[in-house]
Amino acid sequence: MVENAAGAAAAPSMWPTLALVALFVAAMAALPWLVRRLQQKNLLPRGMGMARGAAPLPSQVLGTLSIGPQQRVMTVQVGEGAEAVRLVLGVTAQQIQCLHVLKTQAASAQAAHSYVAHSPAMPSFNDSLIQAQADGSARNSGND
Repeated sequence: MVENAAGAAAAPSMWPTLALVALFVAAMAALPWLVRRLQQKNLLPRGMGMARGAAPLPSQVLGTLSIGPQQRVMTVQVGEGAEAVRLVLGVTAQQIQCLHVLKTQAASAQAAHSYVAHSPAMPSFNDSLIQAQADGSARNSGND
């Protein structure tokens, strides 16, 4: 009978501990949901070093070239429009290194347009072809 008294006395003291463990497990399970909810309301930053309320820059992988089992060269565009930057990245299992910064197509198109606008007038293909034929026939007629 002593055993029953000791066993009955141990059971009620176990329930508060079990309830505390169950509460802790439930809190740990709800933590990711809470973090996502706070990020959606811009109460927590989405990335390291971002100011509160700042939107992340859109990024897009433009191309990937595998050069080894765990080494790749990637071209990534970060940002949109005139603020877009293209990066050539060396990616390994241990690190990511920026190899080169490329001009975006918008900047290249603007540079090409300004070059054409400021260059001297170039003859059309037809004009060049007629001139070449005329020069060729003049050379041939002088050799006879």
